[in-house]
Amino acid sequence: MKKNFYKTFLIEHLPSNMVANYPMSQENPKISVLVGSPNDLELLKGLKKILEEFDIAAEYKALSAHRVPDLTIDYVHKADRNGTQVFIAGAGMAAHLAGTVAAHTTKPVIGVPIKGPNLDGMDALLSTVQMPKGIPVATVAINSFENAAYLAIEILALNDVGLQKKLESYRKKLREPYL
Repeated sequence: MKKNFYKTFLIEHLPSNMVANYPMSQENPKISVLVGSPNDLELLKGLKKILEEFDIAAEYKALSAHRVPDLTIDYVHKADRNGTQVFIAGAGMAAHLAGTVAAHTTKPVIGVPIKGPNLDGMDALLSTVQMPKGIPVATVAINSFENAAYLAIEILALNDVGLQKKLESYRKKLREPYL
């Protein structure tokens, strides 16, 4: 029953163009990208483009650490078993999504605080970065899904020579205007 509710919630709350642009899953995703609300999926455009440029399969989900904690935890366990190597979790306000993910996996978790209606995202930043000892969450700047993508790529490149070469080539292009 819970799963049907969740699917119904996503179908009713996601604009049809978002469903087309953000497939809910890809085959063998190395990166799982979670946001705390379907409304936050639009913030993933830059991240999605970067991961596609580096030819990295990713899965995109809207899950809430507060509204559907059981589904969130079940998803993390399933993604762990299915080969996810890095999680990226973005949430605003209380921003407990990255911490919830980190509590249920030993894989790297990158937290992205999302700017909300109050405090310009500082509440989310502090909630994401203040993790207890032993349960780390690497945290990037507010709304910085692009840097989360690059950090995830760096993590994956530790064990992937081809990806490391792509990353080196990208970094050389960044330096060109300064040479």
